[in-house]
Amino acid sequence: MRCPYLTPLLAAAALTLSACAQTTAAPPLSQAETNRRNVLAFYDKALNQKDADAAVQYLGPRYVQHNPVAADGVEGFRQFIGYLRDKQPRSHSEIKRSFVDGDYVILHVHAVNGPGDRGSAIIDIFKLENGKIVEHWDAIQPVPAKAANRNGMF
Repeated sequence: MRCPYLTPLLAAAALTLSACAQTTAAPPLSQAETNRRNVLAFYDKALNQKDADAAVQYLGPRYVQHNPVAADGVEGFRQFIGYLRDKQPRSHSEIKRSFVDGDYVILHVHAVNGPGDRGSAIIDIFKLENGKIVEHWDAIQPVPAKAANRNGMF
């Protein structure tokens, strides 16, 4: 036996579910949030995974480097990651905070060379254009054994 009310009820339920799905869909990301996510992904692939091939997808057509031990451009970036992979294979960077200001993404990072290392506090600044990293600055400060306060660096 066929229920004459079933088809209209199913159609109404489908329309309701469709309307709910449309209203609960996530809004598109702002360019600032896209920039943040791109920098976070880049940082993990480059500094933690030491995978230059995976990280270069986040670099723009030019890459200006302000760190005095790294060269400009994609090739300079590849050389820096090769150095990390060879000389500091157990290094790891933990991002404590990230900030976005338009096309700039700023990271507050705790970087260690391996287990037991106090590491360094790093501030990284990235400039992006069209969602791609085109410039980088950093300031690095070693984490001391003793501090004049109990606040910590992070």
